[in-house]
Amino acid sequence: MNTTLTFSDFNFDARLNDGLASMGYDKPTPIQQEAIPAILQKRDLIACAQTGTGKTAAYLLPILNNIIHAEKRHLNTLVVAPTRELAQQIDQQVEGFGYFLGVSSIAVYGGNDGAVWEQQKRALEAGVDIIIATPGRLIAQLASGVIKLDQVEHLVLDEADRMLDMGFYEDIIRIIKYLPEKRQTLLFSATMPPKIRALANRILINPAEINIAISKPAEGILQQAYSLYDEQKERLIQHILKDDKFPSAIIFASTKENVKKLDRTLRKMGLDVKAIHSDLEQADRESILREFKNKQLSIVIGTDVLSRGIDVEGISLVINFDVPPDPEDYIHRIGRTARAATTGTAITFINLHDQHKFQRIEQLIGREVEKVPLPLGFGDAPVYSPGTRKETSARKPFHKGKRPHGKSHHGPHHRGR
Repeated sequence: MNTTLTFSDFNFDARLNDGLASMGYDKPTPIQQEAIPAILQKRDLIACAQTGTGKTAAYLLPILNNIIHAEKRHLNTLVVAPTRELAQQIDQQVEGFGYFLGVSSIAVYGGNDGAVWEQQKRALEAGVDIIIATPGRLIAQLASGVIKLDQVEHLVLDEADRMLDMGFYEDIIRIIKYLPEKRQTLLFSATMPPKIRALANRILINPAEINIAISKPAEGILQQAYSLYDEQKERLIQHILKDDKFPSAIIFASTKENVKKLDRTLRKMGLDVKAIHSDLEQADRESILREFKNKQLSIVIGTDVLSRGIDVEGISLVINFDVPPDPEDYIHRIGRTARAATTGTAITFINLHDQHKFQRIEQLIGREVEKVPLPLGFGDAPVYSPGTRKETSARKPFHKGKRPHGKSHHGPHHRGR
């Protein structure tokens, strides 16, 4: 990374530089240093960068610079994102940068009432520079004939791996058929599995490739883990949170059912907590995130959807109530803390059946995570030795003469939706 580089080195329009200065942007992050020059050179791009690295500004800034220099204004850019929350966050960033530039944008997403649909439709008919959309709602608007994408110059696929995980591959291909062949396509993904490579080969032309710290948590995160039985987990959360050492915390569980149960239990313990899951109305989910962002709420519980969709500064603690089934999800989850230059703590609870999953995580990040002994009075805990799991997995663990009643989650990985 070039530590002496500043945003003025990119030769952006003076209005854009003024906006960056007023918003406190000084030095570009590694992804911005590499992506911005490639995008300014009009190259297609495939970029692997985890959330929190500054990737949104990495593509928005050169695109905004392009828009304000365009001879004729029209719908210039389409950004496709997996979730409503991410689409809104990108839209807010465009608003922040575009305030000084007179650039307009709209977030187009589903899960809302007819009035919002009409509002989106009117804005689209009036014309905007940038559309940020979720795939399903965009296809609905395309089918209604409201949006014409035939003059789009930039297509951005943000969190492409997440979109494919959610089953949007065919939708993405359908959307691309509405676009001109001559365009710049930018694909951003936190991971680079074969299916992303296949998509990139299909839609990108001679792309620049950028790989920023793939599959490595930020250096500023203190990672710890406890080996324990399921029935010790809730009590341990209470112990960790009891002394207000962590002003804001996110707790991740792997299923919606666990999220709901944990929400009820922690509320009974008197903790300031709310849960986000797919049974909530969208407005309620947004309200909870707003409270959390504004520091009116200390603790949020959610599934892995939350790990990709939330953008909140200054989260001090992430607790993995369950070990995530996919090692990549561990990176996403703990990446909610230690954003940019801040530090944070990430604690994972490992029951006997999850030891092999955690071993895979340690292999992915290339280091062993410190195993902290349970506090005094918690009783025995299972020994962390994933290498011997085959001998123990067939038997139910016994603890002080009785079998733990907590369930271990096997079978398919259910992401919250």
